[in-house]
Amino acid sequence: MHMDLVTLVVDDYDSAIAFFTEALGFELTEDSPSLTNDGREKRWVVVRPPGAVTGLLLARADGERQSAAVGGQTGGRVGFFLRVDDFAASHARMERHGVRFVTEPRDEPYGRVAVFLDLAGNRWDLLGPPPA
Repeated sequence: MHMDLVTLVVDDYDSAIAFFTEALGFELTEDSPSLTNDGREKRWVVVRPPGAVTGLLLARADGERQSAAVGGQTGGRVGFFLRVDDFAASHARMERHGVRFVTEPRDEPYGRVAVFLDLAGNRWDLLGPPPA
C-alpha cells in the first residue's frame, strides 16, 4: 500500500505545470482530458518528483469554495515536504526560477531546511540531508 496522489487546488493548469516541472524539477506524468462529475471538461494533471511513487494531482479550482482554498489548503502551515539529495543545488535552481523562500536555510536534527511558497502561496519545506 502507498499514497498515490494528493490533490493540490490551483488557479490554472499550465502555470502550475510550469512551476512544478521547471522550478521544482518534477515530471509531468499525466495530462489527459477528463470530465467533472456533472459532465464539464477538465484535465487530469499529475506531477511527481523524479522516481517518486506519490504525486500531486493538480486540480483547477471549480467554483467559489475551491477558488478560496487556492494557496491556503493547509491553513497557513507548512503542508508539503520536498526531500532532496542536494539541498544547495535544489535551492539555487528554485531561486533562479523565482521561487519565494520565506525562511533562510537552517540546520535541524532531521536535515537542512528552508520554507518556500508554491505559485499559489502554499507553504512547503525544502529538506536536505544534514550538513556533513
